[in-house]
This record gives sequence, C-alpha cells and structure tokens, in this order.
Amino acid sequence: MKEKSKNNNNTWVIGIAITTFILSLLFSFISNTVISQLNIIVGVIVLILVILAGVIFDLIGVAVTVGNEEDFHAQASKKIKGAKTSIKMIRNSDKVSNFCADVIGDICGVLSGAISAMIALKLTESFGMNSSIQFVFSAIVASATVGGKAITKGIAKTNSTKIVTFVSKIVSFEDKK
Repeated sequence: MKEKSKNNNNTWVIGIAITTFILSLLFSFISNTVISQLNIIVGVIVLILVILAGVIFDLIGVAVTVGNEEDFHAQASKKIKGAKTSIKMIRNSDKVSNFCADVIGDICGVLSGAISAMIALKLTESFGMNSSIQFVFSAIVASATVGGKAITKGIAKTNSTKIVTFVSKIVSFEDKK
C-alpha cells in the first residue's frame, strides 16, 4: 500500500512540475509579447488582475487545506451540486493547495514581477523618469501581493466551507441542484 502511495505521489510531483513548466512558458510568452505592446494604463490593469489572481488562488489553497470534509457530507447526501467535488478537493487538499497556491500563485508572482518591470521600463522611456522607479514599482507589487495573501489567509481560515463550496460549484461537473 505504501509503495502504491509513493508511486502516486511521484507521478503527481512529475506531472505538476511539467504542468508548471508548460504554464510558465505560456504565461511568460503571453506577458512578453502581449503586455509589452499595451499602453501603461492597460498594463497596470493587467498587473492588478495578475496580482488578484495570485491572491485568490492562494485563498483557495488555504481554504481547501483547512477545510473540514464532514461539512460536506450532508450536502452530498442531499445531492447538492458541488458537494462531492468539495469532498474530493479536501481529501486531496495537498494537491489542490499545491496547484492553487504554488503553481498558479507562484506563476502569478513571477508574471507580476515581469509585468511591473515592463511598466517601469515604459514609464522610464515615455516620461524620462529615473530608472530607479523599477525598484519602487517592484516593491509595491511585492507588498501588494504579500499583503493581499496575508489578508486572505484569515478569511480562508474562517470561511473555508463557503470558499470550498463556491469553488467546487464552479469546477464541478456534477449535474445536480
């Protein structure tokens, strides 16, 4: 039994590493080709959305980790949409959390850094600003990301059932209520 579990975990690790590599390449390509063509205001909007995505996925990862499976058994017995998915998510919380907080969250962190660097470069070129604006801009992005994640950890802890229910209804393929 332990051997099967170890093999399953090894498969997960290899699969998630490959998935992360592919998603990173894709998102980096998009950010380098698309974002570099955008004006500063649109770039800032995209940057804010990327930061929010990282924070929201971190919230989901924490909520699933602290969630309680028993909260969803009554819902599952009533065949409420998403309840079975919620149970599966919590039973696989290590993998769900890894994907949400680490894969998506970390990719968003890298992207937000790259996007902020492009915006700072555009500000420097367009307005003749000092190139040290990049350091300030990067620091703002980092503190917004870390601050946002710090705020949502408490929210995820106290509202894990609501968050997991909401997410499972979105990702659920069950055709119930």
